[in-house]
Amino acid sequence: MNPVRFIRSAPSTPKVKTLHPLIFAGVLTALVIGCAGPKGLPLESPRPRVDSTTLTGKVMVGYQGWFNAEGDGAGRGYNHWTANRQKPAPGNIRVDMWPDLSEFPAAERFPTQFKHADGTRADVFSSYLRPTVLRHFAWMEEHGIDGVFLQRFISSLARGTSLATNNAILENVRAGARRHGRVYALMYDLSGLKPGQADVLIADWKKLRHDTRLTSDPNYLHHRGKPLLALWGCGFLDDDKPRPSLEDWRKIITFLKDDTTSGGLAIMLGVPSFWRTQTRDTLQDPVLHELIALADVVSPWTPGRYRTPEAATTHAATVWQPDLAWLRERRIDFLPVAFPGFSWHNMKGAPLNDIPRLQGRFFWSQVTAAKRIGADMLYVAMFDEVDEGTAIFKVTNNPPVGEGVRFATYEGLPSDHYLRLTGLAGKVIRGEHPATEELSLPIPAVATP
Repeated sequence: MNPVRFIRSAPSTPKVKTLHPLIFAGVLTALVIGCAGPKGLPLESPRPRVDSTTLTGKVMVGYQGWFNAEGDGAGRGYNHWTANRQKPAPGNIRVDMWPDLSEFPAAERFPTQFKHADGTRADVFSSYLRPTVLRHFAWMEEHGIDGVFLQRFISSLARGTSLATNNAILENVRAGARRHGRVYALMYDLSGLKPGQADVLIADWKKLRHDTRLTSDPNYLHHRGKPLLALWGCGFLDDDKPRPSLEDWRKIITFLKDDTTSGGLAIMLGVPSFWRTQTRDTLQDPVLHELIALADVVSPWTPGRYRTPEAATTHAATVWQPDLAWLRERRIDFLPVAFPGFSWHNMKGAPLNDIPRLQGRFFWSQVTAAKRIGADMLYVAMFDEVDEGTAIFKVTNNPPVGEGVRFATYEGLPSDHYLRLTGLAGKVIRGEHPATEELSLPIPAVATP
């Protein structure tokens, strides 16, 4: 598999020494909200919401929700900000973009040893805090983004703090979707699940569905009359981590579709880019096509598979177009993936801005190409992925400086530029806006990298 794929490792958990004041503030917030509904969700009147009955016509974003900070209550240190979970500092950072926290109150900010150019301390956020996730969903509502695929990493669920944190983030996402009228669906990432361990995922899903009743949420995304569950990682050709066998995949898919208690689901399969021809990033096995034929939606993974607008356009015509035809013959829906750029300089030592964003032109070329080949849905990778520089949420153009540290920015563009583009992409996919090759948002005459 192309090495451009998210890093899932999780070092051992350090002990929490302090408790962030927002944990106490949350208690007061709950009293203000009033009575709580099932599993702690507030009983509040939902706002006008995105239609949750179908994936068709929607642009969904991937939501990692994997960022922690010392004192947030999760007990995971600075998870994903640094490799060792210690406080971010020059020489100890693994992200390539810095979040724009200008709207965040002090209670949602966590200190680092970095400084901005003006000498002020550079802070980070924690996805464990519900107000932060609610703010992310407010941005989605403001910019017309339909919803999220919440990532659930099967390889991390055996660790107690990771499982608890995954479940807490799920509750935050449920609350955000309800409050801001967005939709959500769960996406299991099966990277790291060893062959013969299909029952690990099955057991997690059975317990999760029983305990949370998430598929009964009015904001949980359905497709073809059934709750939609995404399974990522089927058929990849790589040896950087264990992966389930294809027979494990068959067992999982069959259970999730047919079990009388925990099944009855529509299944989205995340597969390699060249799944149809079984070349390059894909296993060569006829069973793979049998498994894909069981899916309701297929989503080929494209980050890293092309690097320029021209290459993206070519990929759509030569790969996506025949993919779509193959799937439509079998009554399977096609969910292409678009990404805004790529960079993992601080994580891997690769060049900064390895796949340039070009002020949004690279992303927009994929949106319009998807529409031209007939796609009626789109998956954007990712909302909050600053680790590998694919984020579309608010990122600052004033990242930390000094001691040789380097971060990618939005090239002087407004911090909501990619939120706006993603909302506009939804209009393109639905036919509400023309699929013009030129970027549909004004670009400032002067933009600084």
